[in-house]
Amino acid sequence: MSEAGGRGCGSPVPQRAPWSLVAATAAICLVSATSVWTVGAEPMSREEKQKLGNQVLEMFDHAYGNYMEHAYPADELMPLTCRGRVRGQEPSRGDVDDALGKFSLTLIDSLDTLVVLNKTKEFEDAVRKVLRDVNLDNDVVVSVFETNIRVLGGLLGGHSLAIMLKEKGEHMQWYNDELLQMAKQLGYKLLPAFNTTSGLPYPRINLKFGIRKPEARTGTETDTCTACAGTLILEFAALSRFTGATIFEEYARKALDFLWEKRQRSSNLVGVTINIHTGDWVRKDSGVGAGIDSYYEYLLKAYVLLGDDSFLERFNTHYDAIMRYISQPPLLLDVHIHKPMLNARTWMDALLAFFPGLQVLKGDIRPAIETHEMLYQVIKKHNFLPEAFTTDFRVHWAQHPLRPEFAESTYFLYKATGDPYYLEVGKTLIENLNKYARVPCGFAAMKDVRTGSHEDRMDSFFLAEMFKYLYLLFADKEDIIFDIEDYIFTTEAHLLPLWLSTTNQSISKKNTTSEYTELDDSNFDWTCPNTQILFPNDPLYAQSIREPLKNVVDKSCPRGIIRVREESFRSGAKPPLRARDFMATNPEHLEILKKMGAASSIDAEDGLRFMQEMIELSSQQQKEQQLPPRAVQIVSHPFFGRVVLTAGPAQFGLDLSKHKETRGFVASSKPYNGCSELTNPEAVMGKIALIQRGQCMFAEKARNIQNAGAIGGIVIDDNEGSSSDTAPLFQMAGDGKDTDDIKIPMLFLFSKEGSIILDAIREYEEVEVLLSDKAKDRAAILKGKMIPSYIINSNPEMENEEQPSSENDSQNQSAEQISSSSQEVDLVDQESSEENSLNSHPESLSPADMDNAASISPSEQTSNPTENHETTNLNGECTDLDNQLQEQSETEEDSNPNVSWGKKVQPIDSILADWNEDIEAFEMMEKDEL
Repeated sequence: MSEAGGRGCGSPVPQRAPWSLVAATAAICLVSATSVWTVGAEPMSREEKQKLGNQVLEMFDHAYGNYMEHAYPADELMPLTCRGRVRGQEPSRGDVDDALGKFSLTLIDSLDTLVVLNKTKEFEDAVRKVLRDVNLDNDVVVSVFETNIRVLGGLLGGHSLAIMLKEKGEHMQWYNDELLQMAKQLGYKLLPAFNTTSGLPYPRINLKFGIRKPEARTGTETDTCTACAGTLILEFAALSRFTGATIFEEYARKALDFLWEKRQRSSNLVGVTINIHTGDWVRKDSGVGAGIDSYYEYLLKAYVLLGDDSFLERFNTHYDAIMRYISQPPLLLDVHIHKPMLNARTWMDALLAFFPGLQVLKGDIRPAIETHEMLYQVIKKHNFLPEAFTTDFRVHWAQHPLRPEFAESTYFLYKATGDPYYLEVGKTLIENLNKYARVPCGFAAMKDVRTGSHEDRMDSFFLAEMFKYLYLLFADKEDIIFDIEDYIFTTEAHLLPLWLSTTNQSISKKNTTSEYTELDDSNFDWTCPNTQILFPNDPLYAQSIREPLKNVVDKSCPRGIIRVREESFRSGAKPPLRARDFMATNPEHLEILKKMGAASSIDAEDGLRFMQEMIELSSQQQKEQQLPPRAVQIVSHPFFGRVVLTAGPAQFGLDLSKHKETRGFVASSKPYNGCSELTNPEAVMGKIALIQRGQCMFAEKARNIQNAGAIGGIVIDDNEGSSSDTAPLFQMAGDGKDTDDIKIPMLFLFSKEGSIILDAIREYEEVEVLLSDKAKDRAAILKGKMIPSYIINSNPEMENEEQPSSENDSQNQSAEQISSSSQEVDLVDQESSEENSLNSHPESLSPADMDNAASISPSEQTSNPTENHETTNLNGECTDLDNQLQEQSETEEDSNPNVSWGKKVQPIDSILADWNEDIEAFEMMEKDEL
């Protein structure tokens, strides 16, 4: 763990420590910590570790191989439709697409992963492809942040390991710094973004035309996120140190200096979004997740790589504020930078999962163990970490794009402690990826962790980071062809050599930190923590920290989260009025309300808290009549349950959350719109009917296919190119009449998801699907089915998930045993150039085309309402709260609906008139996307 190398064990490290000393002290720290755990620990056998390591290699081959075969030279693989994602040829996903620059993103992002996984031949081939095929002069607007960490970082990581291999004398003997020259070319293309008065970069730039030219189509932005401006120093400084061109490091340092100067002085916190011209904070909430995360990471790692102690001082100052205000073990909750005792939201996003790993590098092990364990309990409940989850561990945003941050923290905790528990955690991650995310053409992101439905997406960071950390977790030193301790990981897990700290040091290192703040000397410990303090002669110390958190997610009465005034309770004062307890007819409550914001600063905080709770309560009340999304799982050959499509529910018919799932073969109805009596009842009898949206009401379609003997129905959108990737799901409403006569389940698929089923029918004729409230376990789906032996034997690396129950079941195998080589499905989807923004959740369908449908905004997704959720009130009593997906239903005709989209929660003016600025801030947070 090279990042820990900035501090020696028990002895100071010089301000500009040689990289060898940095790496050596890191190793000493790790050995000291690990040695404690060897006593009484139950280590995983070398054989099992090798087996899991080989499984990671096979998984990488499945992902990388399918990208190279079906997507390259496109930026990313679309694993459900088995083709490349080319920007401009697919419906826009908003800011997510800013990472795509038509520069073979996944290949560049995977370069150093190939070397870590000991695939040197593939690495050499990949480098030749990059040099031959990749063009960095494309007329496309890209994210400066994403291009820096993925492309510039990927090129530099590839260069670092290419020269290492060349020095060993076996590979890359032809290499002559070509990747470095590409990196330098890209660096100069990014420099115009820094042409601002503050030195903070514009968030986007045109690779060909820069910023302000008319052809650039960018340069009008005024805001950027803190992480976007503060996550440049490692790559830019490395580029300067490699090439001797100091301009890159100078620009990155200037941006970091400006962010430090603009921190909130009383709290030492930074906000999420800042104006790049004025330096004013636009978003004044602060946390360690999305929008800020890697800013903190790069302060600490810049100290390690560059040997400049001002970066360490800044990090420690921020870290003290984080632990003082944001950390509420095991939770990490956003607060207001100017009122840090007031929580800004009651949910956490998945990106904060990196923070335990950063705490390990800092040497603060206990809170790292606590937060990591809390996150692991959430994963065990949902199989993956949702994009956002509430303080009582319900789903807030249900997506999971196969993020690697939790695997990263798992790796660092294992390296720091040697506790085999973290190997078991890694094993769980491998099993879940293979069981729920693996598809014939790669690994698909989870559209909804509750239903198990997939998204046609495999981000480049999945190959750059996930497989790297998982492989290193199980690898012994001899399994890696170079010394990993000689390198530092960037936020994208690219490797930069520590010897850069003594190379081309021409940058002025004026310590400006003390000009802005009085520093507490106790913050700046230059040594590794004493392991006798971290692990006080107790090999079960970490287990004792984890044990109280084992059931934190499933407790019937989760702890209250909103901070209360402890000093007030100690003095006997009454607890503050909470929104859920407020009664407009209670004179005492009205009197308390009048005092809020007027009597004292404490009353003002109570007022802000009450306002926030009132907004959230109002939002929650609007979710009472909503239904969660459903799943359509293709269970026939060659899918075997591995492709799960997100489906919209119906307000009528069989409720799949209360009844057993419906399974059957699909058949198209005639007429296809299902608006009249079917002319092919024999074809849909006992099957699940496919019908097209439009021309009549959903309930009428359901009755017609039910009368023909169908056991279920799937309505496919007639708007070509529509997709759940770019449009909110919606539920099908009834016809305003009694729909109790409809007994079959009905689900809705957008055009893209529906075309996957239709293409499968054309390819394989008979297609069997499962309609359910969430995806079912694949082993259970395959039970009792005869799987062809060529499929079973095609992937010997994959383990059985389920043992045969009898000799007759000897051929039953889990879906993970199906090899990519024998299952690839050539599914061709309809292309669309339709532009939609995921960030603001616009709909790909116009209101006039939306049937009697209702929007489900991903930013408002919450857990399955069929679960019994409880929270704790101030009296310790449990109250039942069903937190459901937000969607609005209409009962207009299918052909001409009138739907209201994305309504804001409107607080009561008479109560909240004095806090308009804060109301806007809360509403912005409610709508904010990762």
